[in-house]
Amino acid sequence: MSINRVLISGNLTKDGELRSTSSGTQVLGFGVAVNDRRKNAHTGEWEDYPNFVDCTMFGNRAGSIAMFMKKGTKVAIEGKLRYSKWQDNAGNNRSKLEVVVDEIEFLSAKNQQPAQPQGYAPQQYQQPQAYAPQQYAAPQPMQPMQAQQMAPQPMQPMQAQQMAPQQAQPIAQASPVQQAVQAAQAMQPQLYDEDIPF
Repeated sequence: MSINRVLISGNLTKDGELRSTSSGTQVLGFGVAVNDRRKNAHTGEWEDYPNFVDCTMFGNRAGSIAMFMKKGTKVAIEGKLRYSKWQDNAGNNRSKLEVVVDEIEFLSAKNQQPAQPQGYAPQQYQQPQAYAPQQYAAPQPMQPMQAQQMAPQPMQPMQAQQMAPQQAQPIAQASPVQQAVQAAQAMQPQLYDEDIPF
């Protein structure tokens, strides 16, 4: 089992070059500089040493991103290694180890600003106005005349006499003659018997 995966990030060394094969496949070629830190044996300081990696991308995506592949742009790349060899016009054997790009992500765009949709106007944020508490007038002290008018007036003697509870009138006592008449009426038998039908 073998694994052939490459993950690198760096800056483009030149603008991307777009071409097409005889079959119409678009091919985008570019180079990426990947820095490697090493300690200088003479100065004892760490320094960056660039590694130049050739990259190739195939297909319609290559044509769609070609305009954004500008020198100095920082990108992150995922792909696989491919070794190729050929003969040049002079008959010399040539070989190259390159990265065939599967995924690419732009980490920065040099001298480019993100495009805004047409008709877009950023809204200006308006600060809320400072809150000013309302002023309330303090209550005015009551004048002596007003206080005298609002004080309860003393009750007049006539009003007090009218409001006083009426004394209950004494019940007249019956005379001895009236008492005897009432007792005789109570003892008189009834004239009619309730059991006798009419």
